Amino acid sequence: MFDIVYLLEMLGIIAFAISGMIVARAKNMDPVGVFTIGFITALGGGTLRDLILDNHPVYWIKHQEQPVLILVMAILFSYWKHADRLRTSQIVIPDAVGLGVFSILGAQLALDLGHSWLIASFLGVMTGTFGGALRDTLCNEVPQIFRKDQVYASVSFAGCWLYFFCQSLLGNEALPLTIGVAFIAIVRILAVRYDIRLQRDANHQ
Repeated sequence: MFDIVYLLEMLGIIAFAISGMIVARAKNMDPVGVFTIGFITALGGGTLRDLILDNHPVYWIKHQEQPVLILVMAILFSYWKHADRLRTSQIVIPDAVGLGVFSILGAQLALDLGHSWLIASFLGVMTGTFGGALRDTLCNEVPQIFRKDQVYASVSFAGCWLYFFCQSLLGNEALPLTIGVAFIAIVRILAVRYDIRLQRDANHQ
């Protein structure tokens, strides 16, 4: 049976792992470092979500193919001869996809466990942003969620609420999930592309 949730989860893991590995390589990390940063970026948010919701075992222990996939990706990425050409600015698309996927899946799980829309949206944002925050912190960067020049957590929050409304109106699992993920990813990419911010300094007026 086609499982849209599992498919999206794997897409998010691949996207976030790629973003973490690009940053790790830009910081001249060895294969162990590349795997570690990729793993934390891809699975950190979902792990925090499961711990808060007391949802055990956490999802990547239940699905061991996920850390195995990240390990294989890290090995291939570490020995890819063009990896050193990649720059941290190139993580925008995979990071946006990962943000969209895990924000919506985190919110959906919270709803499935009986929590309100408000609590589900907070958990969605946490799931979508925590892995990237850990990635940036470990790589000695200011996490994107805390940067004044970034539209990040706000996009995740808005996308979760769009998902809730679409789900209540459409009553279909796949379409609301797709709409929510696409909204977050596209708005995030456009915000970076066109320098859209929630707040601007005087010198950016």
